[in-house]
Amino acid sequence: MEALWVSFFLVTIAEMGDKTQLVALAFATRYSARVTLAGVLVATLVAHLFSVAIGELLGLALPTFWIQLGAGIAFIGFGLWTLRGDSLDDDKRPASRFGPLLTVAIAFFIAELGDKTMLTTVTLASQYQSFIPVWLGSTFGMVVADAIAVVVGVVAGRRLPERAIKIVAAAIFIAFGLWAIGSTLFVPVR
Repeated sequence: MEALWVSFFLVTIAEMGDKTQLVALAFATRYSARVTLAGVLVATLVAHLFSVAIGELLGLALPTFWIQLGAGIAFIGFGLWTLRGDSLDDDKRPASRFGPLLTVAIAFFIAELGDKTMLTTVTLASQYQSFIPVWLGSTFGMVVADAIAVVVGVVAGRRLPERAIKIVAAAIFIAFGLWAIGSTLFVPVR
């Protein structure tokens, strides 16, 4: 159960201000919120399925010490990445050759490849070795974060305080990273 909640929480935080969240917001201005979120859900289910599979394989192949140390370093890196930020150029929105749902799902899947939320999911899967909880937690964390952006963007019609969101999200990632490294280096293995 811990893997589900930690995955949900960290991916939700990672998605705040991320380029894929901006993709969801851009599509919500073009299509209905329901179609946009359905496309996000489909794309995330598939992308995070691959992420968890990769993480599980890494977890089986590497000793726990190195996975924990790598995860801590990765989380600190995600925190720094969050501070740096992502951007989305409006000119890069794909033309719609498919229906709205497939257009959103395909574009979102492509945007998610190699993204920090995908890498966060790989990291969590390698740590927890709990396929379904990490997959579902990371998927629903992503959908919740994107739903927040879509709803706030549609209802408020104004920009989120992006800098504050980035700072809080970065601090959470760095804290998790330091905790993972500290618990790996300074807690005796039993």
